[in-house]
Amino acid sequence: MARIGATANGGVNRQALTPEDTEGRRLLLQWARARGYTAAIDPIGNLFIRRAGSRADLSPVMTGSHLDSQPTGGKYDGVYGVLAGLEVLETLDDHNVVTERPIELVVWMNEEGSRFGPVTMGSAVAAGAVSLERALATNDARGTSVSEALAQQVAQLAPLESRPLGATGHAYIEAHIEQGPVLEQEARDIGVVSAIQGLHLYQVEVRGFEAHAGTTPSRHRKDALVAASALIAKLRAEVADPADVLRFTVGRFEVAPGSPHIVPGKVTFSIDLRHPDPEHLLRTGERILELCAGEIEACTVCAKVMLRSSPVQFDTRLVAAVRNAAEHRGFGYMSMVSGATHDAKYMAERTPTAMIFVPSEKGISHNELEHTDDEDLAAGAQILCDAVLAAAAMEL
Repeated sequence: MARIGATANGGVNRQALTPEDTEGRRLLLQWARARGYTAAIDPIGNLFIRRAGSRADLSPVMTGSHLDSQPTGGKYDGVYGVLAGLEVLETLDDHNVVTERPIELVVWMNEEGSRFGPVTMGSAVAAGAVSLERALATNDARGTSVSEALAQQVAQLAPLESRPLGATGHAYIEAHIEQGPVLEQEARDIGVVSAIQGLHLYQVEVRGFEAHAGTTPSRHRKDALVAASALIAKLRAEVADPADVLRFTVGRFEVAPGSPHIVPGKVTFSIDLRHPDPEHLLRTGERILELCAGEIEACTVCAKVMLRSSPVQFDTRLVAAVRNAAEHRGFGYMSMVSGATHDAKYMAERTPTAMIFVPSEKGISHNELEHTDDEDLAAGAQILCDAVLAAAAMEL
């Protein structure tokens, strides 16, 4: 899979609904059909690969993640959870294990949000947190809509069964690399994830006035770039957290018109804000909106909320199943709260959910140097298999 969209530095560029993403989905479906699994797609492009159970009337135990990546992403983020899930299905076949419930592998559309915002689009639409109409109308930087790109992708896949929106199941367990340094630092094999911290996403616009770079004195300028830089510094100082729990990130910064000879007239930037306490997160977000209204450095400022994703707690019974599996297999483990958001966040609002983390070397992620050792990948897949079977036997 890592050959698809491979970059020169060992990572992948397989952004949502690109030809590379389509090729990755085709390969996965090829592997699934070789095993006799059925496949379906919902209106936002989430894929569902099913291993039948002995009772078709029972809701499935689900697992999965995503195949899309950041533009300079690593080859483990997301795809590990998909391939570990496929490995679970194949292992059950290889050992002639019959489950009453179907076991279903889900490939969520556009988890990364790099080409189309916001993040976790497919699972958010499936959960009803974002409307299908809004998601399909979202455009990328070149003006292509999700609707157009999704239609192009579906046309290039083998025929799939149609599935309505509203993914639910008996249980959902997602395996993922940690994307942080904690497991490696603590020399633990498995992260037993109990919760995901909240995420707020804001878009800020600073408007100045375009002017000639050589003839306009500084005192007459309304330089949107200067104003935006001052605003970001002010915001960082305002939300500074001595405990280093709050996460504040400006990850996208666009200057217009983008000529070296013109005083910038407009700057647009994003703010990614995260914290495990919903009240603290909301208070900080409201303060950011206050500071991003009015004027700064003779320029006007406004901001809007793009996403408010509250913290979520996972199902204690499934979390215990993951912990018990790690104990039974003799793996070192620790309880964790995920700093990154995942599709499991939206599943948890509709279906009993848990997550499994495996270590990330040096904590590197969203980077071409991202790496997890084979032994850790295998350990996580084994725990996923054990937890899926435990969930299938549970009354939830």
